[in-house]
Amino acid sequence: MAKNPNLTLGAADLAALLCSRVCHDVISPVGAINNGLELLDEGGADADALDLIRTSALNASVRLKLARLAFGASGSVGASIDTGEAEKAAKEFAAAEKKTEITWNGPRVIIPKNQVKLLLNLFLVAYGSIPRGGEIVVTLENPEFEPKFTITAKGRMMRLPPKFMELNSGQVEEAIDAHAIQPYYTVMLADEAGMMLSAVQNPEEMVFTAERMTD
Repeated sequence: MAKNPNLTLGAADLAALLCSRVCHDVISPVGAINNGLELLDEGGADADALDLIRTSALNASVRLKLARLAFGASGSVGASIDTGEAEKAAKEFAAAEKKTEITWNGPRVIIPKNQVKLLLNLFLVAYGSIPRGGEIVVTLENPEFEPKFTITAKGRMMRLPPKFMELNSGQVEEAIDAHAIQPYYTVMLADEAGMMLSAVQNPEEMVFTAERMTD
């Protein structure tokens, strides 16, 4: 299949922007841990400080675990990953933020790493499309042979991410930055896996799909 013409970043720029994205995701909870430690040093309310530290440490941990699978090597090049790991990472990520309920349907199987990374990145795109929280249903169909991933998102103020839509099917007018790198990486993973991405919105929900390209 033809390569997506929007995928123009070099390896160095891609790596740098993905690192910026991961740092952006963890800097807030890490900063909150530091704030909690400062409260303890100042003799503040121990219970409140410890609760802040505990909550922030959990938030940082689940974000890093998800980032490791979604963006990192997660084993050797060409390795396969258990979809159960992806399910656990996605659910723990949502549980820590306490605003979105996750339902995961489909068999637990070992599939190529890039397909699992695509699944998690598409999950992140869907998660970001309901900023006030809501419900996400992840469905895996025939993942070992002709994989199809469907992610349905419902929530207040839901909106298809414009940068994802531009990258997937339109013309990108602005340079890719750290805010746009995650949808960019999602489109790149689909391109490399030979899968087609689509996203549609109706009044009740948004549906994001990745499925094998057919000739």
